Amino acid sequence: MKSASIVRYVATLAMVAGLSFVATPVTLAQTSTDTTPPSSADLAKRVDDLEKQLMDLKAQLAAQKPAETPASGPVPAAAVAATTPAPAPITLSTILGPTTLSGFVDTYYGYNSNQPASRQTAYRNFDINSGQLSLNMLELVADKAVDKTSPLGYHIALGFGQAMNQVNQTEIGPGGTEPNFDQYLKEGYMEYLAPVGKGLQINLGKFVTPAGAEVIESKDNWNYSRGILFAWAIPYFHYGMSAKYAFNDKVSLTGYLVNGWNNSVDNNSGKTAGFSLALNPSKKFSIIENFLFGPEQSNDNSDFRELSDTVVTFTPTAKLSLMANIDYGHDTIPSIPSISANWGGVALYAKYAPNDKYAFAVRGEYFNDHEGFATGIAQNMGEFTATFQRTIAKSIISRVEFRRDISNQPVFPFRSGFPISDQNTVSLGVIYAFSTAQ
Repeated sequence: MKSASIVRYVATLAMVAGLSFVATPVTLAQTSTDTTPPSSADLAKRVDDLEKQLMDLKAQLAAQKPAETPASGPVPAAAVAATTPAPAPITLSTILGPTTLSGFVDTYYGYNSNQPASRQTAYRNFDINSGQLSLNMLELVADKAVDKTSPLGYHIALGFGQAMNQVNQTEIGPGGTEPNFDQYLKEGYMEYLAPVGKGLQINLGKFVTPAGAEVIESKDNWNYSRGILFAWAIPYFHYGMSAKYAFNDKVSLTGYLVNGWNNSVDNNSGKTAGFSLALNPSKKFSIIENFLFGPEQSNDNSDFRELSDTVVTFTPTAKLSLMANIDYGHDTIPSIPSISANWGGVALYAKYAPNDKYAFAVRGEYFNDHEGFATGIAQNMGEFTATFQRTIAKSIISRVEFRRDISNQPVFPFRSGFPISDQNTVSLGVIYAFSTAQ
């Protein structure tokens, strides 16, 4: 092999290895002080050595080679932006983290055909004003739910308006020195998911009663107004603790130990206890049995009040829902002689919702206040309510409602004259609800 050919061959190997240089045709004789021409075997050995060195150099260069970049010129800004992940948008949910904020504004206009001089509708809860626009309730809720990865949580609900004034009207502070000291607190409790079995949820603080088919918030009921049983048969709230255990998705049991009915500060040293048993044998049928018992009279730990509350729900189709609520209460009033008070009633509900915008609901009730313990006069009361609902933009609930109340006693104010045994009312309610979870 000629020396010039060997040089060209070596240059070719170097280019394959990624080296850039200009080869000058030199002879092997010029690179050696030995004037004796090398043999073919020597030349072949030298070529092999060069090939091995080039292969080693190529391997080293490959290991140190940086990521490929464009052959020349700066990297376009568009290319950099395309490869750089966009920062996550900052929203209220990202700022709050696991805490959810929600609430609603509930306003209404009520009309009473009796036109009472006080412009207030008798024996009603919350929607009591007649012939005027009114704020029923404004609520703000901060909630952190619990689970196995985050066992500590809380629930705080603040309310303003007529509803909260009625709910907390019996609240007093220690020694009576702080009237309505938590007037605007609807609920406020801590939550803890104890590692017992599938999880024992313990709550401590102020919470709404488990009894009843209806709740304080209008938006979560089928009708706009609250029924007779909600107003006169059950309490609004309790202060104390509860412990709930779900055995499976069909059976759960909750126990209660509280100060009593509608009092954050107890009126005696006794305590009220109770339980809620929830059964869901199928997706269409459920039953909840609530029972509360304990002393409720001031400075009296001997005479007990008892309440049995049953709620049954049946959903035969996706559009039709049925519900029934049965209440029975008993209390002993200390006197000479003691008075035994009994009250009870039943409420039946039906709701038809052809789609997510429209719904029509009816309610019928009967309530017997035997000794007048609940309403202040011994009477039998009843009512029928029909409510039409239209939801606007998924956040605004509008309801038009007609209701007729009757009693076997003349208890409903009539203009400026004597009371009569019935009243008819029409209400228009508008509720705006919001949540950061949406």
